[in-house]
Amino acid sequence: MLILSRHEGETIIIDNSIVITLVRAGSEKVRIGIDAPSNVLILRGELEVYDEARRVQTKAESSQPDISIPAA
Repeated sequence: MLILSRHEGETIIIDNSIVITLVRAGSEKVRIGIDAPSNVLILRGELEVYDEARRVQTKAESSQPDISIPAA
C-alpha cells in the first residue's frame, strides 16, 4: 500500500486519468473528491456496498444477450 500525505486542495493522480483531491481534512474524517472516467467503478470500502454493487453488476452481465461471433 502506498501512503501519501496531502494538504487540503492538493491532488493525487492515478494512471493519468483519475484525480483524487483532498477537499477537507477534519479531526476525525477527511472529504475527498474523485474525478475519473465514467467507465471506472468507484465504491466505498464497506463490504455491504461492494457486495451489492457486485451483485447488481453480475445480474446485469448475465442478462446481456450473447452477441459473440462464431469462428469461420
